Amino acid sequence: MVLLLLFAAFQIKHLVADFFLQNAKMIMGRERYWHMGRAQHAGIHVIFSILVLFVFGTSASLIFWIALIEFIVHFHIDWAKARISVDMNLSPDQPMYWYAMGTDQALHQLTYVVMAWAWLTFI
Repeated sequence: MVLLLLFAAFQIKHLVADFFLQNAKMIMGRERYWHMGRAQHAGIHVIFSILVLFVFGTSASLIFWIALIEFIVHFHIDWAKARISVDMNLSPDQPMYWYAMGTDQALHQLTYVVMAWAWLTFI
C-alpha cells in the first residue's frame, strides 16, 4: 500500500513540475545540450522528489542517489525529445509531435517505476 502511495506522490509531483511549473525559459532552446532552463526544470523535479522521498522516510543517502540519477535521466530525456522535435521541425498538428511527447512522458513514468523499486529495495 505504501508503495502505491509513493508512486501516486511521484505522479502528482510530475504533473506539477512538468506542466504547472515549467515556463517559456525552460522550454525555448532546449535542443541545445547545455541549456540552463532544462537544468532548472530537471532541478525542480529533483527538489519535489526529495520532498516526496523525505515524507516517505527515505534515508539521506538513498535520497541523494535517487535525486542525482533522476536529474541526469530527466535532463537527457528532455534533451532527446527537444533535439528530435527541432530536427524534425515538429508541431502539435503532426502525429510525430505526439509520438515524441508520449515517448517522453512514458520514459519519465518508467523512471518513477525504477525510483519506487529503488526505494522499496533499499529502505
